[in-house]
Amino acid sequence: MIRRLFALLLVVWLGGFAWFAIALPTAAGATKTDIVVVPTGGGGRIDRGLDVVREGNAEQLLVSGVDRDVRRIEFQTEFDVEPELMECCVILGFRALDTRGNARETAEWVEEGEYESLRLVTSDWHMRRTAAELRRVLPAGVTVVEDAVETEPSLRILFLEYHKFLASALDQG
Repeated sequence: MIRRLFALLLVVWLGGFAWFAIALPTAAGATKTDIVVVPTGGGGRIDRGLDVVREGNAEQLLVSGVDRDVRRIEFQTEFDVEPELMECCVILGFRALDTRGNARETAEWVEEGEYESLRLVTSDWHMRRTAAELRRVLPAGVTVVEDAVETEPSLRILFLEYHKFLASALDQG
């Protein structure tokens, strides 16, 4: 009996991991939202967020989890942001230290601005957990559009993120 239960759990775990690794989230396209939110940490995320604002598909960009030592001018230079765009439309968030912190920082920003929709831009392997954490703390009725940046994650990254995703789900379940 114990062996069968263990075998069943192993099959469920393997099936879940296969789904997680093979069916990674994808880009959202040209959907318009009030704002775009980018948690720091992966290549291509901030560039995609800036492109969304430049294309007129969101009014502002919140970059959550920015290192406290980063200055606006450094960010502007690093990502080649036009001064006008930086002034009007880019908000750097310095309070978040992890994915849950990104979600809390974003929810506070959404509540303050009374936004009704946001585009979440993060790496494809990071999207499921990030979106789940965000939806847990957002005000009711806020639409979240998932816009994943395609990556080529290693098996190690997928393995670690799958377990973080499971732990997060169980923690909230």
